[in-house]
Amino acid sequence: MDIELKENERIDDLEYKDLKIIQNKNGFCFGIDAILLSDFAKKIKRDSLVMDLGTGTGIVSILLCKKTNLKKIIGVEAQKEVYDMALRSIELNKLEDKFEVLNENILNLVNLYKKNSIDAIVTNPPYKKINSGLINESKTKLLSRHEVLANLEDFINISKILLKDKGEFYMIHRPERLVDIFYLMRKYNIEPKEIRFVYSNIKDSPKMVLVKGIKNAKCFLKVDKNLYIYDEKGNYTNEILKIYNKK
Repeated sequence: MDIELKENERIDDLEYKDLKIIQNKNGFCFGIDAILLSDFAKKIKRDSLVMDLGTGTGIVSILLCKKTNLKKIIGVEAQKEVYDMALRSIELNKLEDKFEVLNENILNLVNLYKKNSIDAIVTNPPYKKINSGLINESKTKLLSRHEVLANLEDFINISKILLKDKGEFYMIHRPERLVDIFYLMRKYNIEPKEIRFVYSNIKDSPKMVLVKGIKNAKCFLKVDKNLYIYDEKGNYTNEILKIYNKK
């Protein structure tokens, strides 16, 4: 299939069931966090209507189309140029019947969808508060990494509004925001049910945390075993190789 590429764009092979994605090498490209989130969320129930908040170029949604038996996934991306890449990646992978993408700020979703209408939500939101960390020169990278267009509370609040009762919420974030995450999830009636810490290697502190919540669920938190990206020799661990479909 001939897909038009714009300046500085490339097609990357995801090495999973012939899936590919369009990215701009000068923009914000997906990292291992998106791959880990798609693996963590592969437990989404069959025939679910799913929403991907802040879908970027669509990496998580594209993978979930093949990793799960979801009915449909709706990606929401505020940046027009990034949305456009996701749109063409849908066509490239022939996922038009499974994956729809909207060029919207997540704050507008309350005007577009009924309350309590979504079975599951996945999100890899900006990690950094607007006034923290180094500010990237690229506008695309700034909006992807910093809470400019919407903050953590916005992502959790809109999830609470859109999710059905007992709907599932999957997110990857930074461990230093975990207190905020749990506080806001409880505030908006999304009960934390499962977490998993992600480490670069056994000697380092955790660099990411995967969180699953369920709307209006009872209290009980399961802490999964740690996930290590690299072994003592600096190679991918067997579990990471399995996630990347290389083992």
